[in-house]
Amino acid sequence: MATNPTTKKPAADTAKESVEAVTETDPALPARTAAPDPDVVGPPLPLNVEPVTVTLVHHHTIDGSDYPPGAKLLVSPDYARRLRGQGYATQV
Repeated sequence: MATNPTTKKPAADTAKESVEAVTETDPALPARTAAPDPDVVGPPLPLNVEPVTVTLVHHHTIDGSDYPPGAKLLVSPDYARRLRGQGYATQV
């Protein structure tokens, strides 16, 4: 029969460790910001390309900013096509 070579710690030490573990805090996540004023969001626009306005149908987070359903965003045409394809923006 196999034996376990490790020894158990006394109960007092375990309680002290569990209290210490609870008092430690996890590093804070970066705070999300509110949606900024209308500006081009997402990937940058290529040269000589006009932004396209899209209306979101689902909640979406872009670059750490939250956008609720119904938000109108200026995005690059390629990004608008991807948002529509994934169901985040209305099909126009």
